[in-house]
Amino acid sequence: MFLKETIVQDAVLRNLQVLAESTQRLSDDFKSRHTAIEWYKIAGLRNILVHDYLGIDLETIWAAVTKNLPDLKVVVQDALT
Repeated sequence: MFLKETIVQDAVLRNLQVLAESTQRLSDDFKSRHTAIEWYKIAGLRNILVHDYLGIDLETIWAAVTKNLPDLKVVVQDALT
């Protein structure tokens, strides 16, 4: 569905942008306690989404969503409990 529906692509890309922007506001202490997450890559993704939107590779984005977001979700859920 993601690769075929532009409205879904737009929604996913916007949510990734917000997520990436939000992680930049996390403390250095929090990030240093969760080194399994490559925070610099999330920041880099934000820059691509905001500044290089014409060069976005949707297949790469979808691979990152399905592969990397579950790990990030675990870290965030653990931090909130």
